[in-house]
This record gives sequence, structure tokens and C-alpha cells, in this order.
Amino acid sequence: MSEAPAATAAAATAAAAAVGHMPASELSVDLHAGFVKRQSEDTDTIEYVLTEHLRMSGVYWGLTGMHLLGRLDDMDGDGIVAWVMTCWHGCGGFGGSEGHDPHVLYTLSAVQVLALYNRMDLLDRDAIARYVASLQLPDGSFTGDEWGEVDTRFSYCALSCCKLIGRMEAINVEKAMEYIASCKNFDGGFGCTPGGESHAGQIFTCVGALAIGGGLQHVDADLLGWWLCERQVKAGGLNGRPEKLPDVCYSWWVLSSLSILKRLHWIDQGALARFILRCQDPQKGGISDRPNDEPDVYHTFFGVAGLSLMGFPGLKAVDPVYALPTEVVQRLGLYE
Repeated sequence: MSEAPAATAAAATAAAAAVGHMPASELSVDLHAGFVKRQSEDTDTIEYVLTEHLRMSGVYWGLTGMHLLGRLDDMDGDGIVAWVMTCWHGCGGFGGSEGHDPHVLYTLSAVQVLALYNRMDLLDRDAIARYVASLQLPDGSFTGDEWGEVDTRFSYCALSCCKLIGRMEAINVEKAMEYIASCKNFDGGFGCTPGGESHAGQIFTCVGALAIGGGLQHVDADLLGWWLCERQVKAGGLNGRPEKLPDVCYSWWVLSSLSILKRLHWIDQGALARFILRCQDPQKGGISDRPNDEPDVYHTFFGVAGLSLMGFPGLKAVDPVYALPTEVVQRLGLYE
């Protein structure tokens, strides 16, 4: 049974206070901003070469993190926007970098980057909508690209992308909702395809997609909320599925779903915030997956985003559905 409204509100207020009263100085904002900026400029590292195929998403992670830190202006916005447009294909999709084939993952990332910089005017929205619609199959699922892999991640990307560009009518939303519902498991979670194992990352993509498409009635909020809050381990961090180690990235994948379901107070937010803060690199900045590991832009963004969802002082608010700063979502009128 769900908690009474008054009890729920009181618990949520108490949980938020645990993080909201932490000293803002515990988060090394300057170090993290410097780390992200260096990662964007140092093109001679092996990491830069090996991540070429997903660079568009890396740019989105870094820029959104910088926005939440209040440091987006540190980046070369004009140069980044120009680079994004070099990755566009005439079919309407964007590739992960220059010369790479279009994919719905990187199409969404490109749109998100342009939304951050308020340059949606550069987009051919009809072409993007046609590209995304071409990836939808008769059962409502989406492939990632022309090669046919199906995954609920792509359903989220397709729905989010169409919502951001104002072209939801281009896809069959009802069939998309039915397909995602078919991926629900006995434990309340969701997998990448029907029968796939429940995983916190896939759960975000499914719950987020259902929220965008008006299909949250397919979610058992209490059952799924319980599965999600069980992802918290003794160290305070969250894992993605049972018997796995905690990882900072799940501070986003788990918390965003709990936030959408209004069950964010079901976990120990103070313990989670302390876990994220222990994963900071005190010398060069950045946040790693676990304490004392190497930091990267991916975990830096999701660590900061998780802290933002919990109301950590000094951070800008992030929207749990669109994974964009709340002020950007409001500017786009996505909830109107």
C-alpha cells in the first residue's frame, strides 16, 4: 500500500533536508568544471580516440554537467554548436562524431546539446521526425539505426527527441507505450526487450518514455519503487541490479525513476550523497564510478545530476524525465 499523502510529504521533506543542509563546499565545483573543460580540449589522449564513436553523447554529458554546476559559459558554445551540425546527415539523424553513421542515441544527444544552447533553430525538425519515425517497427519498438537492433533505450530516445522538437505526431505513441509495457517484469522492473532482465538503466528509459508518452499507468509504482530502493548498498551507493557493486551512474538511473514515481524519499539520500562525494578526485577533479577509481565525464555528469535531484546546495535543478536542466525544459515548454 502507498503511504498517506501527509506521511509521504513529511518523509520527502526530511529526506531532502538531509542533503539540502550539506555544505556546498563539499562538492569541488571548480575542480570538476576544470576537469570537464580539459577533457573537451585534450585531443591527444587514448581516451579521446577510443570514445570517438560516442563523442556526441560525451559532449551532452559534459555540457549538462557544466550547466548544473553553473559553469556552461566556460565552454566554447559557438564552436560546439558548429561541430554538432557537422555530424548531421541528410536523412535527419546525427552520428556520434564526424563521419559516423546516424543513430537515434546520438540524434537525441545532438538535440539536447542544441537545446542547452538555445539553438534549436538550426534543426530541420521535420527531417529529424521522419528519421525517428523510420526507426519504429510495427510492434511499437524502435531500432537504433538502419541495422535493426531493438532496445528500450531507443524507445526513450525516440520519444524524448520527438517531444523536444515538437513532433510527437510523427510516431505511433500508443504502440510505443504498449511495447514498453510488454517489457515489464514480475518484479516491477523493465528490460531491454520483452523477457529481458530488469536493470536500473533500462528502467529509467522505460519509465521516462512512459512519462513522455502518457503511459505511466503501466507502472506499478510501489512494486518498482521497492525494487529501486533495494539497489542501495551499505556503502550508501546504488547498484543497477541485485548482487552488483555500487556505481555513481546509478545515482541518476535509480533516482530519476524514483523521482518520476514520487518515491525519491524511499532511499537514504544522505548516505548516497556522501558516497558520491567520496568518488570525487581531490587533485584533478571529476567523479569516478567508485571511490579511488579514475574519474570520467560520464560519471561526473551522473554524479552531479544525482546530487541535483536530491537538492544538493549550489546546483541547478535537473529534470528527471528529460535529463536536462529544469530551466531548459521550462524554456521549451515541455510540460505545457
